[in-house]
Amino acid sequence: MIRIALIAVVVAGLAIDAYVHFHLASAFAHNRTSTLSEADLFRVEAVVAVIAAVALLLRPRRFTAAFAFLVAAGGFAAVLVYRYVDIGAFGPIPRMYDPYWVPAEKLLSVVGEGVAAVAALALVWLFSIRSSTADPTARAGRLDRPALR
Repeated sequence: MIRIALIAVVVAGLAIDAYVHFHLASAFAHNRTSTLSEADLFRVEAVVAVIAAVALLLRPRRFTAAFAFLVAAGGFAAVLVYRYVDIGAFGPIPRMYDPYWVPAEKLLSVVGEGVAAVAALALVWLFSIRSSTADPTARAGRLDRPALR
């Protein structure tokens, strides 16, 4: 039951992440380098969030929860870094410093990503505990067998 609730929270947070990034992408098309625009990066974030959510729904395992954590935590960190630090442009990445919490979707995105990251980390921990305590006798039996050479 806890696992299902955590999966639902992660998927909802990633869905918010994807919606906000798809919705706001066109507003940032003007901010670009010769290679990439901020809109391109927003669309990539949205697609990766959808992939992580679908993967977690279809195959709820430790590695899909870890992938969802990386996507959500990465989005969360990016919003906060570009909100508070003016990194400037580097390589193909345009300058994305935005010191304001407008539009309102930006705040919605950071909350969704943060909650999804925490829930995904809890899922990774839950799956880790479950796999280590699943069948201790089977694990012990595999360890006691001599290795084939």
